[in-house]
Amino acid sequence: MSDLEKVREDLKDIRYYYAHKQVFERASAEYIVNNVIRKAERYNRAMEQAPPILFDLYVSLYIQNNTQAAFAYDRDYSVNYIKDLNNSLCDYIRRALNGQKGGEGK
Repeated sequence: MSDLEKVREDLKDIRYYYAHKQVFERASAEYIVNNVIRKAERYNRAMEQAPPILFDLYVSLYIQNNTQAAFAYDRDYSVNYIKDLNNSLCDYIRRALNGQKGGEGK
């Protein structure tokens, strides 16, 4: 699995975590902690230096569990542009997690 594929899989897990956060919080209260919580924290730290549009996309898609189509509609962008932007987001995260510069948004 490539680094980019790993980022995409991780983002799916993070989206699931935020969509069902109450389950994970209740389990944490019982000292049962799933690794996805640490993964989300790591990705959130990586996004701290992201270009604003990539940050907005990350929060909207993966934390607030919106679709690309909903994000495109809300921001008055085309769905194809958002797909390209999501690819840029994944590349930015890959670079950030590997300690590389770059990955700027479009």
